[in-house]
Amino acid sequence: MPKRKPALRQATPNQPALSGRLALITGANRGIGLAVAQALAREGCNLIITGRDERALDKARAQLEKLQPGKRNAYVLAQSSDVRSPVSVDFLFALVRGLHKPLDILINNAGIAHPNRIVSELPYPTWMEVIDTNLNGLFLVTQAALAVMKRGCTIVNNLSIAADRVFPGSAAYNASKHGALGFTNTLREELRPKGIRVIALMPGATDTAIWDAMWPKAPRRKMMSAQTVARTVVNALLLPDNTTVEKIVVMPSAGTL
Repeated sequence: MPKRKPALRQATPNQPALSGRLALITGANRGIGLAVAQALAREGCNLIITGRDERALDKARAQLEKLQPGKRNAYVLAQSSDVRSPVSVDFLFALVRGLHKPLDILINNAGIAHPNRIVSELPYPTWMEVIDTNLNGLFLVTQAALAVMKRGCTIVNNLSIAADRVFPGSAAYNASKHGALGFTNTLREELRPKGIRVIALMPGATDTAIWDAMWPKAPRRKMMSAQTVARTVVNALLLPDNTTVEKIVVMPSAGTL
């Protein structure tokens, strides 16, 4: 359950451009999701963070509250949620609607990977779990969020470079991300007349826990940090309302991985 619901912080002319904005980040208790939440906290955003691990989510909330400038008024709402479950997503957005404020920023970050398996050896339950989280969950959260978004808001979908590349042994992950890119591109065209920006975030190899499933022995010291990816997201969000980037591709330096 949410820890508290104080008054939302409002931006003033002397505050950063994102100060007082309301942002929701899925999968925010670790990795890129947490790094983006940290970056937005430093910008003065009000945050709603979600994830399935309640203990990790509470720890993340405590960390984020310490980062917010003027933290006497800003706040972080932590709510456990499973993006695969329509019931769980509906409950989450009932809480969002209860804030009586538009959702300015949606970061669809929740996602999972799977151990390296060729198609002939990939268990169907594994396939379904990945598709359900990375693609169906993306749809459920986005559809619910549209009811509380308006002109000037932004949706960022964290897709990975696997959205338009092929990695043998990662069929379910590749398929989920290719599908998510198609969804993102369609959504962008649907929302363009409404003034809602849709950005495909496609990072290359980033040092996060997802490699524990995909490639436990991956050379993570050669990868980008999650904080590097988060900085590119904030830079995109800071663009004037009448401009956008449609795709963010950020990669480790050539030859390092």
